[in-house]
Amino acid sequence: MSVIKCSSRSKSSSPNQKNQKKGALIVGAGEGIGQALVKRFKEEGYVTGAARRSPGGLDFLKDTLDVPFAVDARKEEDVQKMFEEFGEYCDGNIEVCVFNIGANIKFPILETTKRKFEKCWEMACLSGFLVGREAARSMTEKAEPSGTIIFTGATASMRGGSGFSAFSVAKGGLRQLSQSMARELGPKGVHVAHVVIDGAVDSPFIRTHFKDLIAKAPSHAIVDPHDVAEAYVFLHNQTRRGRSCWTHEMDLRPSVEKW
Repeated sequence: MSVIKCSSRSKSSSPNQKNQKKGALIVGAGEGIGQALVKRFKEEGYVTGAARRSPGGLDFLKDTLDVPFAVDARKEEDVQKMFEEFGEYCDGNIEVCVFNIGANIKFPILETTKRKFEKCWEMACLSGFLVGREAARSMTEKAEPSGTIIFTGATASMRGGSGFSAFSVAKGGLRQLSQSMARELGPKGVHVAHVVIDGAVDSPFIRTHFKDLIAKAPSHAIVDPHDVAEAYVFLHNQTRRGRSCWTHEMDLRPSVEKW
């Protein structure tokens, strides 16, 4: 399946405007962290691009998103085409790329089929490699290499929980990928960070499927995606300030989370 650029985008997405000389691309933009990131980087003056697999899957962002893509991030040619097309909207200056695909699944080991295991790895790890590599290519090919690549991790990035064999392998692999990229790309001027989200993130999905638990918990027991977005902007601001003090790994959790 080729990249399908959604037809609806805001009028502000003309590449000729002065405030569109820098781009922020969010791959895996749902109604939680992804949505908050698009809005926050838009406020910072970035051309905002976002990707989901299904055409129309980003309609909830139509008022703030400049360039929506329908793309399967597991497909190499689609990812390459997405970066090429998005680069045209920001004069080749992609400053930020966030890989935010989740792929959280839970099955007992005896019920984890080969297909489930492979699909989880493809979505959360292989896709991260493809997106991270193309982001690195775009950022290192600038006259002065620069940019920030951020991978969204999870509790499973750090340890394998019961029932999470596939997810833990995928997220653990993504974390190792981010470390390798950080060590290779940092000296070249590209900041690579990995953010562990240790807790449930506020979103329509969480509020629908865990409404009873949320109703009993204090308001601060669930991760506010807007606070996550602030942390990601903080990481990118480190890149913009210089190269003497960069964070590679950051973990975010509610104050009441047991860890």
